[in-house]
Amino acid sequence: MSDEYSAKDITILSGTQGIRKRPAMYIGSTGSSGFIHLLYEVLDNAVDEALAGYCKNITIKLSTEDGGDVAEVSDDGRGIPVDMIPKVNKPALEVLMTSLHSGAKFDNSSYKVAGGLHGVGLTVVNALSEYTVVTVRKNGKEYKQEFSRGIPTTQLEVIGESEGNGTTIRFKPDAQIFSSKSFDTLILTERLRYLSYLNPGIRIELVDSREEEEKRAEFFSKDGISGFLEYIRGERNPISKPLLMKGLQDSVSVAITMQYVQSYSEEIVSFVNNIKTPYGGTHVTGFHSALTRTIYSYMQKNPKTQTKANVEGDDTREGLLCIISVLMPNPEFEGQTKEKLGNTQIKSLVENLVYKELSTYLEENPAEAVKIVGKITNAADAREAARRAKELARNKSAFEGSILPGKLSDCTDRDPERSEIFIVEGESAAGSSKQARDRMYQAILPLKGKILNVEKATDEKIFSNAELHTMVVAFGTGIRETFNPNKLRYGKVIFLTDADVDGSHIKTLLLTFFYRYLKPLIEKGNVYIANPPLYKITKGREVKYAYSESEKEGILKGMEGKIGLQRYKGLGEMNPEQLWETTMNPENRVLRRITIKDAVLANSMFTILMGKDVSERRRFLEEHSTEVTFLDI
Repeated sequence: MSDEYSAKDITILSGTQGIRKRPAMYIGSTGSSGFIHLLYEVLDNAVDEALAGYCKNITIKLSTEDGGDVAEVSDDGRGIPVDMIPKVNKPALEVLMTSLHSGAKFDNSSYKVAGGLHGVGLTVVNALSEYTVVTVRKNGKEYKQEFSRGIPTTQLEVIGESEGNGTTIRFKPDAQIFSSKSFDTLILTERLRYLSYLNPGIRIELVDSREEEEKRAEFFSKDGISGFLEYIRGERNPISKPLLMKGLQDSVSVAITMQYVQSYSEEIVSFVNNIKTPYGGTHVTGFHSALTRTIYSYMQKNPKTQTKANVEGDDTREGLLCIISVLMPNPEFEGQTKEKLGNTQIKSLVENLVYKELSTYLEENPAEAVKIVGKITNAADAREAARRAKELARNKSAFEGSILPGKLSDCTDRDPERSEIFIVEGESAAGSSKQARDRMYQAILPLKGKILNVEKATDEKIFSNAELHTMVVAFGTGIRETFNPNKLRYGKVIFLTDADVDGSHIKTLLLTFFYRYLKPLIEKGNVYIANPPLYKITKGREVKYAYSESEKEGILKGMEGKIGLQRYKGLGEMNPEQLWETTMNPENRVLRRITIKDAVLANSMFTILMGKDVSERRRFLEEHSTEVTFLDI
């Protein structure tokens, strides 16, 4: 190996080669989230046409081809330009599909506001797709051009006449790039629903032909974000009437709706140019600041509403539902996936709007003000009571103990980048796991039965629960006010449970606790679920493992003769060697990283499935019973 470093070592990737070489730079990952992100990029372009006032109908069609999903997005907008660009002597359509940082969204002349800003969306979709077919209806003609992995395979040609304008893009994500092969219908449906609320009057149709029975769904709203608020509220009882606030300044339009309900958590859903910003940004910061300032100011003017506890920002947001939608030219997002808004001037714009409108609302609606402030002061009192309870628990070494729990079989390596901890169901499985593990970097923490359902429990019960206390002390992160994700002692926290109903229940209880109290660990990608095999298949000395029913059927089809089939009902049925080989060995195992794909959806599911409302849970189970793909009886 030579130490010389010179010009010959420099590689220049031309065209779309760089996208295929480092796809995660553009779409976040090559898993299921990146897979569906390609569809979002095409969909967002159609929605941008709607924002510009040229599109009223959008249709998404899903189908399957050669084992992988294919998507087609059609709109009745103006149609992608097809005339020649003299500078490069190519049609505009081909340039948009093959050249990074090309588009009509840089100067605000064709699009005043838009979600796609960086000029990479269609180029990235094209580069990461096995094939892409673009059809444009424009000027009475229908044009078509085809591409494969970012490279044109045909010239732009006129294939007939057309009525009206619009664009249709059909593409198949490349199996060479993506580990996933299908679009998540549940996540896609939620996105289409909120797009219909954010763009009242726009009709969006989803046609799913991937199964024998075609499924169709239509999304349309007349009420806009007011209807959106009603949707996310669901069956929760309101404490106050909805408040709608709108403002326009310097070409920036802000629409906010909010309402308090009987709940202990907040749901603030924010968007910029129809793009969800799950990590907020300056528009959400401005709202937080204005809300706290307005409530504090109102309480100062009305002494009867004051409380002994100091009201904090979190108290003003307990039980709050809020939707924030900003339409603006030139938004500054953090990253191509647009998860956080960075424009500093938006903070003061939102803050001034909310302070003015909410102050007026409280003054003109004293009955509503009493309800809202009462909810907030109760939250402050409860927080103070919980703080005192936690102080007592801390004095008894709960959650803050420096001595590791005795049931923890720790690893030797102290570097979080290399170490991992398995949260194991039951003593039997823990015994096998301890023998199977690599003691250098793998720790084992057994759970005794099912942990507390924190969705129904008070803070006092949570802070006094032995199993939760053991986990948090083992992690080293602390909890609530003392929580610090940087103190996590293990880079990977892995749930290892049986592949049955009880195991699924335990995973759900763990996820509920992590989502409510250790959420940053999920957001940072530290939490995983181990995937033990369901079957052991033997033929003579040949041994294979199947991790799903379909994989089992595939293996059995390839085997002939006398075959042994064992269904693992629990981890304890595997000897340590098998457990290591199939589930714990990094070279062979299958881990699923837990991500928060959609905060609204995740929050809603935890509330429905783990909360106190039995009727809402029953309704959900009845509606979705036909979708069950695995049920252990």
